[in-house]
Amino acid sequence: MKRLEFCPLPPAVGIVRPDFEQLEPVDMRSPALKVMTDLKRSKAVTTQPHVSLDHVHQHMIHNGVRMVLVTDAQGRVVGLLTATDLLGPRPLQVAVEQGLAHDKLRVEHVMTPARNVQVLTYRDVTHADVQEIVYTLRDAARQHALVMEPGEHGQQIRGIFSISQIERQLGVHLEPTHATHNLAELEHEMSAG
Repeated sequence: MKRLEFCPLPPAVGIVRPDFEQLEPVDMRSPALKVMTDLKRSKAVTTQPHVSLDHVHQHMIHNGVRMVLVTDAQGRVVGLLTATDLLGPRPLQVAVEQGLAHDKLRVEHVMTPARNVQVLTYRDVTHADVQEIVYTLRDAARQHALVMEPGEHGQQIRGIFSISQIERQLGVHLEPTHATHNLAELEHEMSAG
């Protein structure tokens, strides 16, 4: 049997990272699962409530995401935090309302608590196409949607939809999120892009 040879590790070796630009191309009639980040295949990017806003912002940049799940010490979802939450007016409002310096703000101060988060069901998503997901996100004026399914120990987050990922896979730019009146308008916008 042949033995493989070891070689020395050269200095300054990096680590391969997933190439998010190599996502599978899709069209509006492709199954919705083709544009969902499946958490059975990709690790969720998470943070905890006590983490500083500056730290979580760097964490999001490092991981190339615009949304993180906020979990407690047992790994249960207690909220979510988006780039809009971080970079919008919310941190300043909270700082003024609570009399805190910006560097004292934590994720828990600006996150959306779990009780206010709405999700899609995995069962519904398995019967949907990309167009329906885009329409659903735009109609709700959202950039992201969480997908939930039953698990061994109760409900669990199975996946995430992101408008920016869908845009990359479609190869088009969708206009800023707003309510679209019907699917025909969305189809027209897609054909114009």
